[in-house]
Amino acid sequence: MANKSLIKVAVTALVAGLIGGGAAYGGINYFSSNNVTTSQTSVPTGSNKSGSTSTANVKVNVSSQATKVYKNNKAAVVSVINLQKQSTTSNWGGILGGDDGSSDSEDSNSSSSSNSKLEEYSEGSGLIYKVSGNAAYIVTNNHVVSGSNAVRVIMSNGTKLDAKLVGTDSVTDLAVLKINSAKVTKTASFGDSDNIEVGESALAIGSPLGSNYATTLTEGIVSAKKRTVATTNTSGQQTGYASVIQTDAAINPGNSGGPLFNLAGQVIGINSMKLSSDSSGTSVEGMGFAIPSNEVVKIINELVKNGEVVRPALGVATYNLSNISTSDRKSVLKLPTSVTKGVVVMKTYSGSPAKAAGISKYDVITELGGKKVTSLATLRTALYEHSVNDTVSVKYYHNGSLKTTNMKLTETTKALSNQSN
Repeated sequence: MANKSLIKVAVTALVAGLIGGGAAYGGINYFSSNNVTTSQTSVPTGSNKSGSTSTANVKVNVSSQATKVYKNNKAAVVSVINLQKQSTTSNWGGILGGDDGSSDSEDSNSSSSSNSKLEEYSEGSGLIYKVSGNAAYIVTNNHVVSGSNAVRVIMSNGTKLDAKLVGTDSVTDLAVLKINSAKVTKTASFGDSDNIEVGESALAIGSPLGSNYATTLTEGIVSAKKRTVATTNTSGQQTGYASVIQTDAAINPGNSGGPLFNLAGQVIGINSMKLSSDSSGTSVEGMGFAIPSNEVVKIINELVKNGEVVRPALGVATYNLSNISTSDRKSVLKLPTSVTKGVVVMKTYSGSPAKAAGISKYDVITELGGKKVTSLATLRTALYEHSVNDTVSVKYYHNGSLKTTNMKLTETTKALSNQSN
């Protein structure tokens, strides 16, 4: 996603000059203090017509598979504009002298007004993946459209269309939009992201830095098939982990929501983020990440069907064990000293799956569905791999003893949210 701003390109001019009467070139001094050699060959005079030139009539066939993929799919890639209301207040009374008390009350009330208008807040990319009747469907990132009061789509030929949100999912950072299909000439198809190989070519098409650079193509390779990265919410808090495709194809702000293609022209991922620096501040290049197409298709279908993704909930309030003091782990939780990571249950809600499974306050969950639980993020990730009504095995410590129970996930995150409010 790219914030709408004026992009300034600074050009640095390198000016070479003679300083102190001489300049060294290639380690040889062409000027000496006693002898300066000057060529006696004079510049020709007369007409300069003989100095003209022309281009050679040579056509080189530079067509490549990457070029074919680009030409066949660029019309399916769009720019997505996030429009938000910006309030503006005008006080005509102050300008026209209403502050001196000479205006009556009716005029004073009408002199000051507050208006709000839609302005471009940010830009991203999107992919048209299906046409059904007079509707066309677009997948993009949730963070591209988050907080929008309206959404606009710009086609590859510059046509601007209004779009409506079909559904969003902050967990996977995906969203689906709908537009009128009258202007749509191309849709893209999804490939199987499980079949990609490290080292194969990857092509990204999108609008880096915004729609001024729409349908930009960058090429790289698949750097890793299943890279685990931490996900965060808008407040910067870690919410879980995602398994993503890593690529060195250039992905910049504004590419978010655009497709990552293989050389067969299939979409293998939706570009979502890039790593520009590590925790120490070291600059990083060539590390972009895309949501795998298999995950994208699954989420798209749920958003189209329900407008949201329904996920299971445990029905508990939790706290990271790592934030509990060593003394409290021993005296309150009664944990063995070897247990330092997990999630502490601070409360179980009435009728929740956790309560029905026998889990209670101060129990410490260390495993769910065969996946180790070391934090709230890993617990959420392990939980979201399952569906409502699945039965999962849970390992937890109760009064210092390790126990195992089977829990049926009968509750949804939405129901839990309503219950806890």
